[in-house]
Amino acid sequence: MSTSTAFRFAVNVTPKEGILDPQGRAVESSLPHLGVSGVSEVRVGRRVELAVDAPTEIEARAIVDRLAGELLSNPLIEAYTVELLGAISSTTSSDAVDGVPA
Repeated sequence: MSTSTAFRFAVNVTPKEGILDPQGRAVESSLPHLGVSGVSEVRVGRRVELAVDAPTEIEARAIVDRLAGELLSNPLIEAYTVELLGAISSTTSSDAVDGVPA
């Protein structure tokens, strides 16, 4: 029997400090029209959630870090953070054929 673990991560990508954020500026300028005050420094980014099958969390995080730095963000203008959401383990028989236990 072997154990496979799928680690779930979220990658949050936002514009780096000092980089123009027109979406954040638009949201911030709309707040007074909604009667909202006391909110500032709005930054708009994106969130990518994914699952990685790996033997350990460290190996899974290394894959996510590579994807975040090379594919999911533009390192010249964006920063990213990686957040572990959880892990799901499954056990399979080593005698399994095409994913069907023996």
